Amino acid sequence: MDCAVIPLKRHEDYLLVQTVDFFYPMVNDPETLGRIAVANVLSDVFAVGVTDFDAVELILSTSTSFSDAEQNIIISLIMKGFKNSLKENGLGNIPLRIKQININPWCIVGGIATSVCRKEDIILPSNGQPGDVLVLTKPLGGQMAMDAHLWQLNQTEKYKTLLSGFSDDDIRETFGIAVKSMTYLNKNAALLMHKYGGHCATDITGFGLLGHAKNLAGFQKEKLLFKIDKLPFIKNVLEFSTLIGQSAKFRSGRSVETSGGLLICLPAEAADKFCSEFDAITKGQQKAFTVGRVELSTESDAVLSDNVEFIEVTL
Repeated sequence: MDCAVIPLKRHEDYLLVQTVDFFYPMVNDPETLGRIAVANVLSDVFAVGVTDFDAVELILSTSTSFSDAEQNIIISLIMKGFKNSLKENGLGNIPLRIKQININPWCIVGGIATSVCRKEDIILPSNGQPGDVLVLTKPLGGQMAMDAHLWQLNQTEKYKTLLSGFSDDDIRETFGIAVKSMTYLNKNAALLMHKYGGHCATDITGFGLLGHAKNLAGFQKEKLLFKIDKLPFIKNVLEFSTLIGQSAKFRSGRSVETSGGLLICLPAEAADKFCSEFDAITKGQQKAFTVGRVELSTESDAVLSDNVEFIEVTL
């Protein structure tokens, strides 16, 4: 699923949990990029309920179009954002090293996260139960919000299209919500998974909510149907997608995400409590949503319900 979980033969009570992840920049500010990168890299490990790390490595590739001076500044600012986010989230003592810095036509940023932990620390992604409620811990649409801001900065044709329905302030507001969401680590969600008896989870990235839900459903021990009836989107994103002719992808739950939330299978009686405590822990700065339910089925799958509710989210 999201990361490797490997039993250690010489240490029978322990497992190695490890992930490698990277992406292309979608924001011009290097420090913000570093913060998004660390949230994105660690999320695969948070998806199995692990919140302690033994090592984190930063992978960087800077552009051949940068001068030496620009490369030095950009690299240092990405590292600053990466390190500061770890520190602010109680992970500042993790050994951090630069895995490699390459020069390519395009920037790439990502990393490797490693944890050695006991079996009881891990929530394997295969124990969903009929009657579970699906909870999502971040709104969708972050990548579209980032794209809209870049179109705005570059005064593209798509930006001009957005101006037919939105102001510059609207686009900047949507971008700000996306930054707030995408830089937020899924650590608290992982901790609450343990407290409220989460059965399994995955993090939402490149395959979109429906794609990752299908992957998770197919990984279960039982034949289960994940039925999604709500799609929470960052404010204005759904309308942005309509204006530029991409609404079908968004309305079908297939919008591509970076540093998205966790999709968690929780016992029905625990879902609302999870969402309430998540809101309290984040002081209302982040939101979790019940977005569907799990049913016994003859085939493993994930689908949208006939009448999906679209929720607009402001953080």
